[in-house]
Amino acid sequence: MDEYHSSDTNALGFCLLPSELIQSILFSLALPEILRMKLVNKFLSYLISDQDFIRQCNLRSRSATWLFVYKKRWRRDAILHGFSDQSNRWFKICIEDLIKQVVFYPDEDIYLLTASGNIFLFASNSQKAVIAVNLVSKAVKKIPPCPLGPRGTSSWRRSGMKLVPESSDSGHFRFLFVELVGNSPVVFEYNSETEKWQCREAREGKGNFAGNDCMFLNAHNAPQESLVVAVGSEYIPPQILRPRFGNREQQASWVNVNDRRHVYGDGHVMTMRSRDQRRAKVLCSIEVWGISLRSGNWEYVSNVPSEIMEQIGKPYGVMIGCLEARNGRIRVVLMSNYEGSWDIIWLTYHQQSGVWNWVLLPDCKMKGANLAGITFSSGLSLT
Repeated sequence: MDEYHSSDTNALGFCLLPSELIQSILFSLALPEILRMKLVNKFLSYLISDQDFIRQCNLRSRSATWLFVYKKRWRRDAILHGFSDQSNRWFKICIEDLIKQVVFYPDEDIYLLTASGNIFLFASNSQKAVIAVNLVSKAVKKIPPCPLGPRGTSSWRRSGMKLVPESSDSGHFRFLFVELVGNSPVVFEYNSETEKWQCREAREGKGNFAGNDCMFLNAHNAPQESLVVAVGSEYIPPQILRPRFGNREQQASWVNVNDRRHVYGDGHVMTMRSRDQRRAKVLCSIEVWGISLRSGNWEYVSNVPSEIMEQIGKPYGVMIGCLEARNGRIRVVLMSNYEGSWDIIWLTYHQQSGVWNWVLLPDCKMKGANLAGITFSSGLSLT
């Protein structure tokens, strides 16, 4: 009883502060914390719902980049963990009650596909359906099956899909992915406003393309040659690109040496070289390559400095990764497991300055949990 009384007293004392000071304090919080403050009492709810506050808060929060990790303890809970580059701790978001609105089986396997803005897409394995969740409005819906029919979780490739929220506060979005149909890449696009799919067959490129205005969707990933589709305006057919490395020696080394791993996304590829250490592997080097706007081939961008590699080069048994390139920055995350313990590495490369940053992450407490998806996101807002 004393704890509740103390909490109420603290909330009351906070609300007695000048409004300008309260707003300043709220602006220093991450979006999940602001949403939680909205539930404290009517005064804070009114203040946070004010249109001027929402506009200023959205301008600040949309500049943040988030890393989301979805983990699920078997038959216990479904937790989404989020970490922002503007905070210093993980935020736990329980999505179990939201998912239950459309998934009625307690043992259903749900996987996080991708996220952008307030929209998160999850895939249901048994129902072979994609579920859209708006974390702010709490709206949940199943996306109608695409023209290819129902798809299981193994059918989705992270580098081959893109989620694009509408610029307005309508909550609508577009979801695009590319798939080979009869050896030809076809772009499928779902519009949440019309609730309809459309498909466009990609065409062979003619040498030049407006790379800065395109989304890159990977239809096929391979060291010797990838198949990437550049998607621009709806009035221009998607363009096929087949990026390769510059010479035969490079191509041969990528095919024959099995100590490399690759992560693709947004017209880039991250290459990771490892060495054996007893029954594990240790990262030795990380390079980033991007599609050249002139030739359409892979072009070297940068490598992670040795002083950072010395700190992140830990033993691992299994490793997965995620890559995004946006607004002049390339972000990569590597998630590895060694003897049951998870480790997460977040690196950012600033293309203009040529500087790499290592974002230090606190322990996400993944031990004993099943990893069910990882993604970058940006554009979180109060509306």
